[in-house]
Amino acid sequence: MSDEKPDIEKLLKKADKPNRESMVWHPFYEGKIEVSLKVPVKDFSDFGVWYTPGVAKACMAIHENPEEAYRMTNKWNSVAVVSDGSRVLGLGNIGPEASLPVMEGKGMLFKYLGGVDAFPVVCKSQDPDDIIQFVKWLQPAFGGINLEDFSQPKCFRILDELRADPDINIPIWHDDQQGTASITLAGIINAAKIVGKNMKEMTYSMVGAGAANMAISRVMIAAGIPIKNIIMIDSKGILSADRPEVHDGSWLASGWDLKHKMATESNSEGRSGDMSVGMKDTDCVIACSKPGPNTITKAQISSMSTDSIALTAANPVPEIWPWEAKEAGARVVGTGRSDFDNQINNSLGFPAIFRGTLDVRATTITDGMAIAAAYSLATFAETKGIREMSETYIVPLMSETQAFIDEAVDVALKAIEEGVARLKPSRAEIEARATAIIRRSRDMTDYLMADERFIAPAPDVE
Repeated sequence: MSDEKPDIEKLLKKADKPNRESMVWHPFYEGKIEVSLKVPVKDFSDFGVWYTPGVAKACMAIHENPEEAYRMTNKWNSVAVVSDGSRVLGLGNIGPEASLPVMEGKGMLFKYLGGVDAFPVVCKSQDPDDIIQFVKWLQPAFGGINLEDFSQPKCFRILDELRADPDINIPIWHDDQQGTASITLAGIINAAKIVGKNMKEMTYSMVGAGAANMAISRVMIAAGIPIKNIIMIDSKGILSADRPEVHDGSWLASGWDLKHKMATESNSEGRSGDMSVGMKDTDCVIACSKPGPNTITKAQISSMSTDSIALTAANPVPEIWPWEAKEAGARVVGTGRSDFDNQINNSLGFPAIFRGTLDVRATTITDGMAIAAAYSLATFAETKGIREMSETYIVPLMSETQAFIDEAVDVALKAIEEGVARLKPSRAEIEARATAIIRRSRDMTDYLMADERFIAPAPDVE
C-alpha cells in the first residue's frame, strides 16, 4: 500500500465486507472445521484393525507406556483451543457458546498454516480455579493447549500456574500473551534496522496495559531490551512508582503482579501524566488498546523522536490510521490488518510455533522459543521474503509458506537447546517433517476445494 491517503469511506466499506460475508458464510457452511479420516477403509474388515478387536493391542501398548499415545494416536498433533468466552476479541464477556466461531477460526488457522489439528473446547465456568482444573483434566487427550480470550488479570494466573505445575507435561500457551509478543518483537527487530537504531537502546511507549502489552514487554525484556527504556500507559495514565495502586497494594492484591512490576521498574525518567507525556520523544510506540481512529493522535506521533516506529494493533480499526501516522512523522507503521502494510498478526506465530513444539514433543513453550520465532520471522523477511525488506515490508505475509516452515524449525531447535524437548531430531529431519505436514495441509485444502462436493464455493455477498 502506498503512502497516498486513501478514500476513507471506501476503506470503511471494504473493511465492513467481511462482516456482511460472515453472516452468510457461517450458516452456509455450518462450521469451519470437521473431523476427517486419515486411515484407509478398504472394506469393513478394516474396522477390526482400527476398532475392535485390533484396537485393544494399541490400548495395552499405551497402558504399559503412556508415551506410546504419541505413536498410536493423533495426540502428537492435537491441540485444544480452550476459552471461557470472558474476553472475546473486542466484544467483551460474551460467554463460551458465542466464542465458538472464534475458536473454530483458530482451529482453521492452526490447520491451514501449521498443519496442526486444533479443536475448540470451551468451558462453562469462568472461575480461574475451575479453568485450571479443566485444562489439567484435558491433558491426556492433547499434545498441547492454546488458551484463548480469557479476561485479565486471571489470564496471567491461569497460564502461570499451569506452566509451573509439575504434573503438566504438555505445552500450555496463551496466544493473546505469548503469540502477540512473538510477532510484535519480530516487527520491532526489523523496524529498528530500517530506521537505523539499536533495538536495545531505543525508548518505547506502550499504549495499553492488558494481557497483550504485558506479555510483549516481558518478551522484549527477555530479548535484551532494558525495562527502564519502556513507558507503559493504561487508561489512567503512565505506570509509575507514584501511582496510588502501587502504594495501596491493590494491583498485587488483585493479581496484577506484572503491572506492579512495570510501575516500579520501568519508566526510568519517572514520567507521570497521560498518553501525550508518555509518548513524547520515544522511538517506538506499541499500542494494544482501544480501537481508533484517534485513540492516538497525529500530534502525539509528531511528538515522538525522528524516524519513529508505530505498531498500532487494535482491530478492526487501528489506534491511528497508518497514513495519518506517516503524515505525522512515523517512518515505519504496522497494524493488525491485512489491507495495510506490515500486518502484525498472531497468525504468523502460533501455527508454526506449535508445529515446531509438537514435532520435538516439547513439554512447554518458553520465552526463548517465542523469541526464536520472532527472530525467525524477522530473518525471513530480511533475507528470503517475497519483497525486499523496507518500510512497508518488515514481517512476512501469511501467504509465504516457507516462513512458517523456517519458524517451526527454529522453534524446535530452540526447544532442544533449552532442554525442554523429548525428541532431538536433526535440523534436516525437523525441516523435512514440518515441510511435509504444512504443505500437505494446504494441498489438501486445495484438493477439497477443487471438488465442490467436499468444499462448496462460498456464496457471493453484495
